[in-house]
Amino acid sequence: MTSAELIRRWQGPALFSYGFRPFFLFGALWAGLAMIIWIVALTGTAAPPSRFDPISWHAHAFLFGYLGAVIAGFLLTAVPNWTGRLPVVGWPLTALFLLWLAGRLAVLASARMPFALAVIIDLAFPVLLSLVILREIVAGKNWRNLFVLALLVVFTIANLVFHLEAHWGDYPAEGLGLRLAVGAAIMMIGLIGGRIIPSFTRNWLVQHKRADLPVPPMRKLDKLVLLTSIGALSAWVVFPDARLTGVALIIMGVAQALRLSRWKGHLTTSEPLVTILHVGYLFVPLGALAMGLAIIRPDILPVPPAMHLWLAGAIGTMTLAVTTRATLGHTGHGLHADWATTAIYGAIIGSALVRFIAGFWPGHLLFDAAGLLWCAAFLGFAVAYGPKLLRARKA
Repeated sequence: MTSAELIRRWQGPALFSYGFRPFFLFGALWAGLAMIIWIVALTGTAAPPSRFDPISWHAHAFLFGYLGAVIAGFLLTAVPNWTGRLPVVGWPLTALFLLWLAGRLAVLASARMPFALAVIIDLAFPVLLSLVILREIVAGKNWRNLFVLALLVVFTIANLVFHLEAHWGDYPAEGLGLRLAVGAAIMMIGLIGGRIIPSFTRNWLVQHKRADLPVPPMRKLDKLVLLTSIGALSAWVVFPDARLTGVALIIMGVAQALRLSRWKGHLTTSEPLVTILHVGYLFVPLGALAMGLAIIRPDILPVPPAMHLWLAGAIGTMTLAVTTRATLGHTGHGLHADWATTAIYGAIIGSALVRFIAGFWPGHLLFDAAGLLWCAAFLGFAVAYGPKLLRARKA
């Protein structure tokens, strides 16, 4: 049976006919809803009944809630292409999605249930997802992608550490679990982005008969940059305040910027669907440079705005770049950014930049503006792309 035949045999909602559909749609809805809850919490009107303090809940909702959904949607769609095996569709996919949803509700109301129960419910989804991906990689003998699985396992362990830090009375929003999750996410962007960005850019430039093409993916320089990034991020996870860590992050930032410059993003400005991949990746070196400076000279640049160049910038922008492109391609639509898609990109870039500036600006005005732009980006994705994700693929 082919993947297409398996999908056609599914008689339920189109939403569960492929992995990207439920996780991209509801991940975006959750990103917007969680931000609204966070803004309300900032006003002091109400706070979620969670064991996490409001700031830690906000960080957990984004990293392990939204980003966890996008990672699942991407891997459940990409792994069948990597391994040549059939995708997870129908009732198994529905069960995975319901586990993810249960995790969001458990964390949101964790103060009203036993600690262990909330942790088990929340971790059930990433653990099961990891096992599914492991099964597919082993069955397909796709050993080159074991590193992606390893990063997913690290991401899952980070979630557990985040819960334990809250249980022990620590402050998870500045803890080991958060740094471990962010480090894993940045390495996923470095690894997967380093494959797809030059490839998609090359395809687009060839279609437009441009002779100046990007360097093919995963050359020697790319591997050296990734090794440098692993070292710098590992140092940041373990020794976040060490001066040498700051130096290592600055070296990582320079190396990642050099890597990005070889992909010819400046030639793609007439197609936002391609350009946004380069813009999203640009936040990886910018975040590394900013975080390195924040460690060495915190009097010049505080850590929170530097961190958000990675969080809202790299992770927020790259995930929207990938979800919009993958949705268009897998639902039978042309790979072109319409006005709504371009507006979504503008909103997420604006949110990241405004949040960075808010770290130096008194009051909550810019924080609120960044949050509203964030909601516009993700709820805008749900409105613009929801119909595509809810309907069967175009003929």
